[in-house]
Amino acid sequence: MKKIVSLACVFTLAVSVLAGCGSKKEETKAAETTVETTAAGESSDTLIMATEAGFAPYEYTEDGKTVLGVDVDIANEIANALGKKLEIQNMTFDGALLAVQQGTADFAAAGISVTPEREELMDFTIEYATSKQVVVVKKDAGKITKPEDVTEGTVVGVQMGTTGDFYCSDLGCEVKQFNKYAEAAMELNNDKLECIVMDALPAEQLVAANENLEILEGELFTDKYAIALKKGNTELLDQINEVLQKLIDEGKIDEFTINHTTK
Repeated sequence: MKKIVSLACVFTLAVSVLAGCGSKKEETKAAETTVETTAAGESSDTLIMATEAGFAPYEYTEDGKTVLGVDVDIANEIANALGKKLEIQNMTFDGALLAVQQGTADFAAAGISVTPEREELMDFTIEYATSKQVVVVKKDAGKITKPEDVTEGTVVGVQMGTTGDFYCSDLGCEVKQFNKYAEAAMELNNDKLECIVMDALPAEQLVAANENLEILEGELFTDKYAIALKKGNTELLDQINEVLQKLIDEGKIDEFTINHTTK
């Protein structure tokens, strides 16, 4: 059901990531502990996480620099278990997936859904979070009043490369792609979109920051998240799975989620 990003888009992303494209005005590299390194594995005491910090509560920034969130808490647990320092590289969502494929990051954590297309390009851990995909609209807009109203021709805002992007494209919607949900919210407030399709928890954060927006009751579909790694990196995959299973069993991931949704 979900489409893979075209080779042309991947090539363009590769060029922009490697060249440090100046168009990424909002992108920063941030972490609580960082070391100088340009590729995953160059420093044996460092674990590099690629993410897109516009997906609260999983990853976000409060000061434009330091990345926080559920996935960051998980990544810190992984790094501590492996006796390594964590370095977080903040980029576009597609850029994070590409960094894993190219081996410039050890893993990507950014609310990533496991799809057959992505499994051809990357390896994935066990799923550690489940979330609903919901519809955000402008209050009293009228046209889109329930998730079922999102159909062919609906002008929908999505984050580029997400399952919401793929889902709405498959529906035949008029899809408008954004790097950040905040950008989509601005377009929705300006009546340039009919709705936004996104994960439920980040949607709650988005609506809290935009009093003119609301989440429609119900959901489009349920989404599950995992951590992505370069294909064949089975040793690190097994290590991360062990940490994830322990965090799940102890209820730690639920604690992380509550902490980042009640701030």
